[in-house]
Amino acid sequence: MPTESTFLLAGLFLLLAAAGWALGRFGEREEEDPPPPLNIDYLKGLNFLLNEQTDQALEHFLKMVRVDDKTIETHFALGSLFRRRGEIDRAIRIHQNIIARPDLASEQRDQALFSLAKDYLKAGLLDRAEKMFTRLSQGSRYQVEALENLTRIYEQEKEWEKAIEAGQQLEVLGGRSLALQIAHYYCELAEAAAVAKDYGAARQYVKQAQAGRPRTLRGALTRAHIAQETDDSKTALRLYHRIIDEHTYLIAEALPEIVAIYEREDAIDDLDKAFRKMLKKNPEMNTLVAYTAIVNDIGGIPVIDECVEKYLRNEKTLSEFIDMQSVAAGDDVAMARVRKALSNLASSTPRYQCQECGFSSQKLLWQCPSCRSWETQRPASRVQFDTVLQHSITGP
Repeated sequence: MPTESTFLLAGLFLLLAAAGWALGRFGEREEEDPPPPLNIDYLKGLNFLLNEQTDQALEHFLKMVRVDDKTIETHFALGSLFRRRGEIDRAIRIHQNIIARPDLASEQRDQALFSLAKDYLKAGLLDRAEKMFTRLSQGSRYQVEALENLTRIYEQEKEWEKAIEAGQQLEVLGGRSLALQIAHYYCELAEAAAVAKDYGAARQYVKQAQAGRPRTLRGALTRAHIAQETDDSKTALRLYHRIIDEHTYLIAEALPEIVAIYEREDAIDDLDKAFRKMLKKNPEMNTLVAYTAIVNDIGGIPVIDECVEKYLRNEKTLSEFIDMQSVAAGDDVAMARVRKALSNLASSTPRYQCQECGFSSQKLLWQCPSCRSWETQRPASRVQFDTVLQHSITGP
């Protein structure tokens, strides 16, 4: 039975046939000339389609239709339809057939190249798509669209220097700021340099990420990581504390690192004092501190333990599953057991969610894999205990 897509293709043939008939019927001609009959070739192509003989229909169509100003848009429409259906090989053949015509106007050639580049991109042939878009980015009317696609390709291939160059060209041609996006490209380079132990280059890339642009949260966090890896604990702690003070949500990333530094320096008392001061100034952070401590199984620090205990007492769902009386009575063994169990449960639930599209993940992703937006993920402020506990009881 013919599918919906088959009927769409058939409709395209009929439109072409009708257009050809109308041009012959109402175009300039001698009055005594009779209206032209409906071309039998169209009916033959339509028969191929309705019998789901798409390959034969495509061959027939390519041989039948001459590429000129009246028919080329039909070629483009058919190629676009094949691409949307996922039949990329057929879309590529149509657009290659257009490009091969020696009498093709330059504007039509650019349109065919742009369509072919999109075919290659949809097929995952990134190297071919890149070549096409690079050519179109140099003065064609598709210059902006080509650069936009090039940045996406460079992001996928992690060619960050090329992405920076394309992004900077887009800022000039497109009249819009890509400051945040370009800053993340520099941060990607900085993190790669840090992994390679090239800390000088890493610091330089972070500076470039923030030079003349709004400061990114990632840039500050990257600087703190570099300081930590180079045993500059004083600078790392200063940066981590500043991150928490300025941007509350990044405590989910900063707190475990802060605790690790204070433990290594054997200065837990200093950590306790610093956090008491911070929580007194920003009491709304108690919940986020508790959540982060539970997820990362952080304990043994009085101020953090107090946040967790308060959190557990106020979590109504937990009272249905846990003996909260023992916890409330100060039973340290019961508290430790509850926290460990909740940490294990929390590890099975997403910790971050994109504010643009809702994509969830276990770790912070600076670029959302779903909508490709930068720096849109935020951590949860609480574990969805009702869902997690119910799942642990009923099983998968």
